[in-house]
Amino acid sequence: MNSSPGFVTVVLLMLGQTHGDSVTQMEGPVTLSEGEPLTINCTYSATGYPNLFWYVQYPGEGPQLLLKALTDKEKGSHKGFEATYDAKSKTFHLVKSLVQASDSAVYYCALSDTVTGTAGGAEHKL
Repeated sequence: MNSSPGFVTVVLLMLGQTHGDSVTQMEGPVTLSEGEPLTINCTYSATGYPNLFWYVQYPGEGPQLLLKALTDKEKGSHKGFEATYDAKSKTFHLVKSLVQASDSAVYYCALSDTVTGTAGGAEHKL
């Protein structure tokens, strides 16, 4: 029985910044085979300790909250995805040990300044 492997494609789009706070993702388009590990890097620039979020947008749907972290060293996790808030390195990388074709979607890294309520973000298509 022959079966073709599933592929997952990752594409980067930038959304800009708000009041000097921003998030950055450096990867360009990436295609992964099912069962491979995934890391989408997210580095932020902000004063203080912003709330950090990952959103997912599946084809034909609106964005949905995937996971969040509100304090340093907090780990958010959902559906096999994890991200740990690291205030020292200012990172919130999204990780999944084994991707599946059903993970194909657009992934947004975002932050929210709890003082001003403003938000900035970056997008990643998987």
